[in-house]
Amino acid sequence: MAQFFEIHPESPQLRLIHRAVEIIRKGGVIVYPTDSSYAIACHIGDKQALDKIRRIRQLDDKHNFTLVCKDLAQVSMFTKISNDAYRLIKALTPGAFTFILDATREVPRRLQHPKKKTIGIRVPGHPVAQLLVQELGEPLFSSTLMLPGEDEALTDPYEIKDKLDHELDLIIDAGIIEFEQTTIIEFSANGAEIIRQGKGLAPMLS
Repeated sequence: MAQFFEIHPESPQLRLIHRAVEIIRKGGVIVYPTDSSYAIACHIGDKQALDKIRRIRQLDDKHNFTLVCKDLAQVSMFTKISNDAYRLIKALTPGAFTFILDATREVPRRLQHPKKKTIGIRVPGHPVAQLLVQELGEPLFSSTLMLPGEDEALTDPYEIKDKLDHELDLIIDAGIIEFEQTTIIEFSANGAEIIRQGKGLAPMLS
């Protein structure tokens, strides 16, 4: 059975965040809030936990996974980031964006896109997500909590508990979060391009 922490969405209790970090470091799979939906996450280096997330979401190798980072310094450790990309990401974060960038060797191969060798990066604007990655001290491997056959992420922590209680180690309850897709921006040799318009607005690219 999953542990269930009620954490305040605007002023998270540090003591509970520390307990969540401990669960992640021990190989736990958690559900936590972001600024666009609930997401499922684990430690970046834990293959067993990653395989569990793949199984819960029924994902194949072609799925673009995401690293949730605390800031641009962390982003630049895990991606090959140009000056233009750096400036754009700085202007748009924290926020509801996913940035697709070339991965560095710091990113385990199993997390990279198998052909493009890219990785999705997020710096979400939700206080719980921000404090979680800050206290963890490294990126969180993350994926939107969308169950097989569904078009939208689960929004209610109690429904998440009903459906996934035996699959998860921790559910962080920060209230109802209505699902909105992030805006995906891909960086290539040709510059930045919006490949999916979602919640995040980037008027400089439109």
